[in-house]
Amino acid sequence: MSTERKPAELLRMLGLYTATAIVIGSMVGSGIFRKPGVMAAQLASPEWLIIIWLVAGVMTLFGALAIAEIAGLISAPGGQYIYFNKSYNRFVGYLYGWAVFSVIQTGSIASITYVFSEYFGYFVTLPRFSPELESWGIPLPFIGSIFPLKDFGTKAMTIAVILSLTGVNYLGAKFGAALQNLFTTAKIGVLIFIVSLGFILGEGSFGHFSGSSVTFQRETSLFAAIMLAMSGAFWAYDGWINITYVAGEVKEPQRTIPRALFLGTLIVASVYMLINMAYLYVMPLDEMAQSKLVASDAANRILGTVGGGFVAAAVMVSTFGTANGTIMASARVYYAMAKEKMFFPRAAFIHPTYHTPGTALLIQGSWASLLVLSGTFDQLTDMLIFVSWIFYAMAAFAVFILRKKWPDAERPYRTWGYPIVPAIFIAFALGYVGWTLYADIMAYIKGETELINSVMGIALVSLGLPGYFYWSKKSGNGNKNV
Repeated sequence: MSTERKPAELLRMLGLYTATAIVIGSMVGSGIFRKPGVMAAQLASPEWLIIIWLVAGVMTLFGALAIAEIAGLISAPGGQYIYFNKSYNRFVGYLYGWAVFSVIQTGSIASITYVFSEYFGYFVTLPRFSPELESWGIPLPFIGSIFPLKDFGTKAMTIAVILSLTGVNYLGAKFGAALQNLFTTAKIGVLIFIVSLGFILGEGSFGHFSGSSVTFQRETSLFAAIMLAMSGAFWAYDGWINITYVAGEVKEPQRTIPRALFLGTLIVASVYMLINMAYLYVMPLDEMAQSKLVASDAANRILGTVGGGFVAAAVMVSTFGTANGTIMASARVYYAMAKEKMFFPRAAFIHPTYHTPGTALLIQGSWASLLVLSGTFDQLTDMLIFVSWIFYAMAAFAVFILRKKWPDAERPYRTWGYPIVPAIFIAFALGYVGWTLYADIMAYIKGETELINSVMGIALVSLGLPGYFYWSKKSGNGNKNV
């Protein structure tokens, strides 16, 4: 009788509640606590602020409805990396997987955890270098400059949290999932609490919902302001795709994942609309525009310092949970790539005791830590959202490709509103990406920014091209399409 041990595998242990918690937990993180103030300054209109959150929510839901069909059709771990392999070819699949590693998910981890550290600064003043040291930059040809020593205390705290959560997820998916359920339930409770607090105890005014309360002007055209604000809203909604990365650990993934995508996205969109209305009710838009920590500032107006401190702590809980979910889900992409010999080979290692992609987690945590040093919160989010929406458009188009390529395949879920819903989403995504690239370049030319965020994202994705040719040649997969 053979005593040879079978290789460790991922275990299917995540049900609908946990899957929905991953969707919600990956979306509700830093954006809703950080971006409304920035968006208020960009728009100078409470009406447009609400409209942008609504439009961004609808577009996100359209994208989730489209990609849910593919999630039900293909249930292998790796999410969109596998989807692109099957619908397009290995090159597109690899390019997406590398983008997830170099920009999209590692950038998300860095950005989310950055806000945790900013709100930590509400309680403890984090150290900083002298202005002379902070101004030391590294020039990048045709892209701009990065300043790794700027806000170094915040960045050091961010890196420490990333590495700690990487360790938690290294110790087991069940442990990480339990942590995700706990923090997701807590953060939704906190958001509902803020909404209730604002409308019940807040001495606000519904007059703040009209333009008459605004005493400042936007610095750009209305169209430019809308597109800039849209980027902030998209960051707050981003993360819904993470559930597809852990498909190999979801029970009945063909049914569970589409349901989780729909439920999670709908819940988050509803809560986001309510929380922004609560912010506006408590604070006039011009005050929101001056707020960096808008959730705490809104609570300060209602309950004073105690309220602000409570909400700051709640935001830390929220961002901690979101970072945990993103770290847990994203490493499965590099694991799937490595299994196909299209990434660093050790990333395919599954820990024999913890049944987690341990090496993939460590590689991800290391790169995310380096990204923290590369830029500010807004630079990181703008860069990753730009790259994400290129691939979101391609993923939605894959629905059309697979309908033609596999017409008779069993589809537990079919995209609602096909072909109109995915077509609208694709057109919107392409328009958003094109305008963002143009606006970033023009802002840099005018001296309004130190870094072309979208071009930085493209550059990081392009760094993976040599790896594709090397791993394709080494594995013999170079001429295969699927």
